[in-house]
Formats: sequence, structure tokens, C-alpha cells
Amino acid sequence: MGHLTPALRLAAMLSSKNCQVTLITPQPPVSTAESSHIAAFLAAYPTVNRLDFQIVPYTPPEPTDPFAVQFEAVIRSVHLLTPLLASVSPPLSAFFSDITTAAGGHQVAEDLGLPHYVVSLSARFSSFVASITVWKYDGNHGLASFDISTIPSPFFLPNHLFTKTLVSNARALSKAKGILLNTFHAFEPETITSVNDGKFIPDFPPLLPIGPFEPHKLEIGDHKPLPWLDQQPPKSVVYVSFGSRTAMSRDQIRELGKGLEESGFKFLWVLKAKIVDKDDNEGPEEIVGDSFIGRTKHNGLVIKGWVNQEEILSHPAVGGFVSHVGWNSVMETAVRGMPMLAWPLLGDQKVYAGLVEAVGLGVWEKSWGWLGERLVKGEEIAKMVKKVMCDESLRESATIIGEEGMNAIKVGGSSYKVLMGTIQNLSI
Repeated sequence: MGHLTPALRLAAMLSSKNCQVTLITPQPPVSTAESSHIAAFLAAYPTVNRLDFQIVPYTPPEPTDPFAVQFEAVIRSVHLLTPLLASVSPPLSAFFSDITTAAGGHQVAEDLGLPHYVVSLSARFSSFVASITVWKYDGNHGLASFDISTIPSPFFLPNHLFTKTLVSNARALSKAKGILLNTFHAFEPETITSVNDGKFIPDFPPLLPIGPFEPHKLEIGDHKPLPWLDQQPPKSVVYVSFGSRTAMSRDQIRELGKGLEESGFKFLWVLKAKIVDKDDNEGPEEIVGDSFIGRTKHNGLVIKGWVNQEEILSHPAVGGFVSHVGWNSVMETAVRGMPMLAWPLLGDQKVYAGLVEAVGLGVWEKSWGWLGERLVKGEEIAKMVKKVMCDESLRESATIIGEEGMNAIKVGGSSYKVLMGTIQNLSI
């Protein structure tokens, strides 16, 4: 979902600017959330064409992340995509692919004689991915160096499926026409400027910051938390969510519950206990315990299932966000000027936590480490929740970031200009 969401938002943005968009949907999807979001998106945007793409199943030698397996399966199946796209009418003018399938996307675009654009997340991580083919991300090109502890652990395992796939995609980045980013210039000015001025890798394609991607309004999910939020005072509720695929241990979930209770703040907690939602069948009471639900029923709400995060973050009752620091969540938070407690759990999230802290959007307790590295106790969590909810200087700096994000996507803003320039290039 972390990659599907920006793809759908970009499709909606292009469609709203009178571009004719064809959405390629690999089948079968991994999660129920993917299926429901694609269906809801296409119902909401009937002018977007759908092209189902049956991918060849792939079974890795050893069990691994089901989403990494899906990325690899898509790349291995791209040779079947070219003939499907060759007959699309009217003819295509460009091909867009996610960074996780950039290698396959470049091959399709090359076969069809089309410019290839890669859709990525942040400027900083995109430039890091590009650098792994030359290993020159050392600060000599105007880019801040990476703390080795923030690099995703699979990078140190050359034969890991994730690493092999990402290295293959990294080599394709330099061949792209441009790299579209769900970020805005004021959020990552040093990286964007250094790369686009040619100080990073010679002849590297331009980074095209066109974010924060505008949310689309889709009717998804069974839960309706907003009536409860409507009854809460302004800035009194801390929102807690760790994304669509992060699953904590039961012990860590219980400690998180203790921390929220001990903080004294009201909370809206979106709970997830399994990586793939098809396997997640337990109710909140079974996971956090009936006693916790009973003790906190007047101060908190625990939800299982999909929620409209943009609507929650925009609600006047919400005053802070405890997040895994997935990039979509970072941008949704940034554009609303919402203070964040960054709790990176896996993958590229420590990179994003560093950005969040550096720009003044949130705080990050580095000693908590990766997910499962140690059990973070409730009292530690309570202390950091209080800091996010009570630090007025943090709230002020987050507000300024929100204003910069909103200005970027307005007519005449930095992201708006980049988006319209890209669309103009497609028609040449």
C-alpha cells in the first residue's frame, strides 16, 4: 500500500490535468487492501483506464517478505506487458513505473520507444538508492552522508531478495527521463538542488518534486472513528498508526498500550497484528486485552481495519501523530503541520525519521532501534508522547512546514510548476 497509494494519487493528479491515464494493475495482488483501494479508485475516477496484468507467480528459494516477492514477480513478468501496451489506443506518450520495478519499467519503455519516468518517494532515499551502484554517497557532492545505522539491514546481505531487486532497479534510474517525487522543495532543498545541479552523479536525470501528492477521496473501510473524534477538545488526541504492513509483537503492543494510558492523553490507535491483512482476523480485545479496552474506553479508541488517515490528521481534535515514518505518512503529516513522534521500525524509515527531525516536523528517539531490536517500555513511550503533544516550539515549526507544503501545491507553487512542466513535456 505504501507504493500503491502514491501511484493512485499521481494517476488522479494527472487525470485532473486532462491527461489520459492507463493504470496497470498486477494480478493477483498480495493484500485485500490493494484490491479494495484499486476498485474504489477506479469507481471514483472513471476516466482512468484499467489494464489488468497477470504476472507469473514467483517462489523464492527461501521464505521472505511477500511484498518483496511481488516486486520481483512483476519485474520477471514485464516481457508479457509490452504486447499488451503496444495495442493501447490512443498510443501511449510515456511510461511511469514505481521505483521498486524501475528495471522492468525501463525495459518496457525502451521496447515501446517511450520516455520512462520513475515514481519514487523522498529525494534523499532516491539519491541513496541511485548511489549504491557507485558507492559515492560520501558528502562530497553536496549531499549529507548517511549514518550507517539508518541503512536498511538487507543492504548488508548481498544475496537478499530485497537487495538484489533494489540494486537492479538502481541501475535503471540513471536511464529515466525523470524521477517524480512525493516531496516538495522546501522539505529537501539540499538534496534536490545538489542532484539537479549535476553535483551528484553526472548526467543523472532530474529529481521532479511534485508533492505532497494530493489525497483522493475514496469510500473504503468499515470503521467510522470521526464521530468519536468530534466529541474531543481541540489538539487533545494523539493519533497512533504504524502503516499498512507493520506488525508488532504482542509484548510491544501491550507496552505501547501502557505508554498511551500513562501519557494521560486521549488517543486514537489503529492496530495491526499481521503483515498481510488477509491473515489478520483477531479483534482489538484479543490483542490488547479486554481490561485495557475497559480502562481506556472514555479516553481512547482502538480500531482494527482501514481508516481515512488524511481525514483523521485534518481533524481539529488531533494534536500529534505517533508513526512508523512511512513516506506517505510523512507527507500527509507535513502538509497539515502536525507534530510527529517518529518510531521507524524497518526498511527506509530511519532515513525518513532523520529528515523529520532535521526539518523540525517531529522527534525521534534513536535508542529504540529497529522493530524487535529491544522491547520499548511503556514509560519511555509515555515520555515521548508527552513531548510531542506539549512542545510548543515543535508545534510552531511543524506549522511552518505545513504552510510551505500547502504553498508548494497551489497554483504557481514549486511543486505545481514542476508537475505542469512534466505534463507539457509529455505532449511534445
